[in-house]
Amino acid sequence: MTTVLEQRPERLPITTACKVLGLNRSSVYAWRRRKAQGASAPRRSRIDAVQPRALTKQEREEVIATLHSETFRDQPPAEVYHHLLEQNQYLCSISTMHRLLRQHKENGERRQQRPAQHHAVPRLLAHAPNEVWTWDVTKLPLIQRGVYLSLYVVLDLYSRFVVAWMVSKKENSALARQLMNEAVLRYDIDPGQLTLHQDRGSPMIAHGYLEEMMALDITCSHSRPRVSNDNPFSESQFKTQKYQPDYPGRFDDIPRAQGWCEGYFDWYNYQHHHSGLAGFTPEQVFTGRYTAVAQQKQQALDARYAQNPERFVKGRPKVKLPPEWVAINPLLDDDGDLIADHVNFPTLTAAGYRAEK
Repeated sequence: MTTVLEQRPERLPITTACKVLGLNRSSVYAWRRRKAQGASAPRRSRIDAVQPRALTKQEREEVIATLHSETFRDQPPAEVYHHLLEQNQYLCSISTMHRLLRQHKENGERRQQRPAQHHAVPRLLAHAPNEVWTWDVTKLPLIQRGVYLSLYVVLDLYSRFVVAWMVSKKENSALARQLMNEAVLRYDIDPGQLTLHQDRGSPMIAHGYLEEMMALDITCSHSRPRVSNDNPFSESQFKTQKYQPDYPGRFDDIPRAQGWCEGYFDWYNYQHHHSGLAGFTPEQVFTGRYTAVAQQKQQALDARYAQNPERFVKGRPKVKLPPEWVAINPLLDDDGDLIADHVNFPTLTAAGYRAEK
């Protein structure tokens, strides 16, 4: 390479030649200087050069033996370094200990660690109302700074209908049990019919709450830790709520919060044309009234199409119906089609319970 470089035409700049040959221009200049000084061989890399201040082989073996000893085998280098100094011993610096451990592939955490936790991916599927409910708790701030109320909301997955809600000063499993019992009685849920999905907050994994769900024969499913999109429908409902134009931001007291929430959930269930339901309200899908409403919408579209067909460039309009199924983390093939007809299954909780259908 260097011979070719020296034989280049004078009109060709060395920068261009180095770029074509894949050489570093600074390295070429350094090679020229060494050649002018009479160097017959290329200089060794600093990485390969022996450091004059480096530990000897015997000293390195002594350091490794000390780190492997019964006293220090589970201690970090900094702990070993300071302990030896107190004993009037100095082997090497802390960074050198780390470097020697890296050479032996031992520079990770030296203490016993909790093994990695593997949590099942919650996969829930609903073809009709009252098959899967999801619930969560959000905070409603009061005017008094630092004081919050807890809003419990239980949502039907298929229809997005809010089947139960409650405002409380506290967030605990006793209130969750009370709310679920009332909702199950109100909607006449049969044993083994319902799957209940939630995150891993303290009320959701409490022993008393899980035992109550087992007594009601309700399958409990839990989100994975620190995975926010495992309970997306409840989170989306809370965003809809807190982005309402009349949302006060802070409430005066519990009665004011309950009054506002009562009006909001009445609107959400009966008047809110949900984009995820093709423009139908949660109540229409929950009760099945959407079929009659769809016929009414279709009649209005047909009448307008008969009057002005030229305005509908894609042909006769057709009312879009709500999806046939709604799922959380569904199993899909490459074409986006559902693989499993039924994917609901219980997930282990911190309390160790598993509800069986």
